[in-house]
Amino acid sequence: MSPDHHVPFVTRHASNGMVCTIDHLASGAGIAAMRKGGNAVDAAIAASAVLAVTSQHMCGLGGDLWALVHVPGEKQPYALNASGRSGSGADLAQLKRDGFTEMPFRNDPRSVPVPGCVDGWCTLHKKFGQLTLQEVLQDAIGLAEEGFPISSQCAQATRLLSGVENTEDYFQNGTPRAGTIIRRAGIAQVLKEIAAGAREAFYQGDFGDELIRFGAGEYSEQDLTKSQSDWVDPISVDAFGHRIWSPPPNSQGYLCLSAAWIADQLELPEDVSDPLFIHLLAESALQAGFDRPEMLHEHANGSDLLKEERLAPRSNAIRRDQVSSVATGINPGDTIYLNAVDQNRMGVSLIQSNASGWGALAFMPKTGISLHNRGIGFSTDPNSLSAYGPGRRPPHTLAPTLVENFDGSLKAVIGTMGGDSQPQIVLQLLARLLLFGQSPSEALSAPRWRLAGSNPTGFHTWADPGEVVLELEGSAALAESALKQLGHSIRTTSAFNSAFGHAHIIEVQDGRLAGAAEPRALIGASAGY
Repeated sequence: MSPDHHVPFVTRHASNGMVCTIDHLASGAGIAAMRKGGNAVDAAIAASAVLAVTSQHMCGLGGDLWALVHVPGEKQPYALNASGRSGSGADLAQLKRDGFTEMPFRNDPRSVPVPGCVDGWCTLHKKFGQLTLQEVLQDAIGLAEEGFPISSQCAQATRLLSGVENTEDYFQNGTPRAGTIIRRAGIAQVLKEIAAGAREAFYQGDFGDELIRFGAGEYSEQDLTKSQSDWVDPISVDAFGHRIWSPPPNSQGYLCLSAAWIADQLELPEDVSDPLFIHLLAESALQAGFDRPEMLHEHANGSDLLKEERLAPRSNAIRRDQVSSVATGINPGDTIYLNAVDQNRMGVSLIQSNASGWGALAFMPKTGISLHNRGIGFSTDPNSLSAYGPGRRPPHTLAPTLVENFDGSLKAVIGTMGGDSQPQIVLQLLARLLLFGQSPSEALSAPRWRLAGSNPTGFHTWADPGEVVLELEGSAALAESALKQLGHSIRTTSAFNSAFGHAHIIEVQDGRLAGAAEPRALIGASAGY
């Protein structure tokens, strides 16, 4: 047992279906949907909706969503981009006149693209759902209406809401502590309306009206009639003996795929405790992101970014005896990842996000929905392909991952929260799972590393190579001396630190499912039947 293991952490097994999330209430809702006759998509939406109620400090109805869906027998997974577009009133010149040199971080509609989460749910349900939306959203509605015991992490996060308007739901009985019952009547009503009227009830209902008022010219009614959700072609690489899939840009998923391909060209050590294992994977992540600021935008061609002639020089630049000099760095954000696999082995890899913490720290007065601030990913350089402007999607950190065997069957669904560092975390988990044969629990509980810059937001860190440090979690710090000799700047942190992501893994093993939820999430759960 690793010295970082405070309690035993096991992989759970199931025959028929499995759901993994950061909250046992959400995992249970997903399994309940399957028991009603729903499939993995029904389960994923049910779990996602519960998290929008219980974990609004990380995700919610006012955020964005991405998903990959493996359907047995199909030649490739389905990829859904439900990341919202900026309003038609977006005006970069006015932003500059207002004195901004970068996107405003909080409480400003210019950093709030139209939320895509609900469009994502409805698009997924329309194509794949077997249950009614009422059945799928039933548990989330009940928890919002009747109350849920707040988690320790969400309770702690409410400290950031001091002085924030329209957050009274959290403070009806004073400052909440873990287990305090929280009721969200406005959220319950919105979920009931979605169950009855799908996306139109949301975007042309009370929430749409509130968003237009909040925007004060940023959004139009036409912006809200246009779906924020699109089916897109997924991208993939063959690496670690499998085919690994991710959504295309404006998702940064290509970085995970690039890093996996680069690492697969290297001779990784046979011992995962060897400092060279950390060094070579970290260098692969650095090389994969060498031109991220220029290349990550909504018009980028994901397949071109994965071409061998582009990646081979990056792999060849990696040395075993010293670090490379590539300008990049990575930090976390606030997001949830979940996955689900059903008895037919349909698999869903889904990620849903506020961007940073409670997002824009703007709660709508009637519905209680908090808005994300994903627009902070836009550039204020008018010559940038990711420049802020009307009807545009910003560069996105969200990057769900799905792994298939070469015969097209499902191997695993995997992903994490973690802002810019999501691809690095997934890279470590893929290597442990696919190359070293670790179980989901072994891969998830192992100490992690990440590349970190100095910017505290976690979304502007691909810049100064002189400020990039390699952060080591828990017992990974045992490699500190060796990594310093290779030229890494090192910072160490405590074990099981949430800054290193909330990841989950479900793996298909010889006809059964093996899964584990993130131990760093504290109340995460893998549920199966």
